[in-house]
Amino acid sequence: MSMTRTFFAAGLALILASGATFASAQDLGVGTNPADQQQNQMQDAVQDQNDRSQEQTGRNRRNRNSAPPPPTPEELAQRAQVIATAANVSCQVTQANLLGQTDAGELSYEATCAAGPGYILINSTPPQAVDCVLLAGQADIERARDPAADVGTQCAIPQNTDVVRVVSVYATEAGFRCTVNEAASIGKSRDDNLIYEVGCDGVDGAWLERLPTGWKVTECAQIITQNGTCRFSTAAEQAATLKARFASNAEAAACDVTQGRYMGANANGSFFEAKCAAGNGVIVRFNPAFEVQQVYPCETAQRIGGGCTMTVVPAPEAAAQ
Repeated sequence: MSMTRTFFAAGLALILASGATFASAQDLGVGTNPADQQQNQMQDAVQDQNDRSQEQTGRNRRNRNSAPPPPTPEELAQRAQVIATAANVSCQVTQANLLGQTDAGELSYEATCAAGPGYILINSTPPQAVDCVLLAGQADIERARDPAADVGTQCAIPQNTDVVRVVSVYATEAGFRCTVNEAASIGKSRDDNLIYEVGCDGVDGAWLERLPTGWKVTECAQIITQNGTCRFSTAAEQAATLKARFASNAEAAACDVTQGRYMGANANGSFFEAKCAAGNGVIVRFNPAFEVQQVYPCETAQRIGGGCTMTVVPAPEAAAQ
C-alpha cells in the first residue's frame, strides 16, 4: 500500500471516530435532481396544509362542545314580546329576564312594560301572562293566612314590585284623587271583578273595583260598615276627609271633626255622622259629589238612621224638664 492511501485511510478513520456528520447531497444542493427537489417541496406543502386542517378541526370540535352565548337583552325582550302579544296582554316590553323552564319544559320570562303592570310570561300552549300586581296581592293574602306559605314565583324587577306606581294610575282612571302611599290587589268581587285597595296620605282610602265598563270606587269609611277591611286607612284619616268636605258649608264647618262614620245612603243622598271636638255632633247628608246638602244636629236627628251614636245627647223630653 502506498503512503498516500495509508494517510487517507487513517484520516477517514479519525473523522468517523470523532462522530462528525455529513450533509447529504440534497442538503448541499449538489448532485440533486430538480424534479426531486420540486416533489419534496410539494410534499412539505401538503404536510403543512394537513397540519393546519387538523388544527382547525380541533378548534371547531371545541367550539361545538362549548355552550352557546347567552341571549342579549334585546333578544330576551323580543322573545318576551312575542309571548305577551300571543297572550293578548297590552304590554310594550321594555326589559325581560329569563327565569328558566317550567316542569313541562316551557320557557318563562319576567317582563316590564312601558306602562301598567309587568308580567310573568310563559311560552306554553296557549301562552300565559300573569300580572305582577296580582301575584304580589295573592302572596300577601296567603302569607297573612300562613307566614310560611309557599307563594310560588314572584316578580323581582324593581319596576314590577312597585305596586303603588301601577295602582295610582288605576285610581286616577277611576276619578279617585289622593296622594296614594300604599296599594295592593286584594282579590275579586262576587262578580269576579278585580279589586284593589288604595291608601292615601292623610285622607280616607278606598277600594277600586274594575268593572267591564270602568271603575267602581267605595271609600273605606263605607267598606268597614259592610264587614270589609281596609289595611291602609285609619279613623283619623276618615275624620280628616269629613272635615275637608264640611269646609264649604258654614254650619257643617262649625264642627271640628274628631271622629266620623258612614251611616248609609238612600235616594236623597249619603249620610255621615261626625263627632265634634266641642258641642254635640252632627249628621250630614251629601249629594253624589260630596257637597253638603243638609246638616242635622244630633239632638234633633234621632229619626235619621237611628240617630247619633258617637255623641250622647239627652232625649228631647228630658232636655225640656
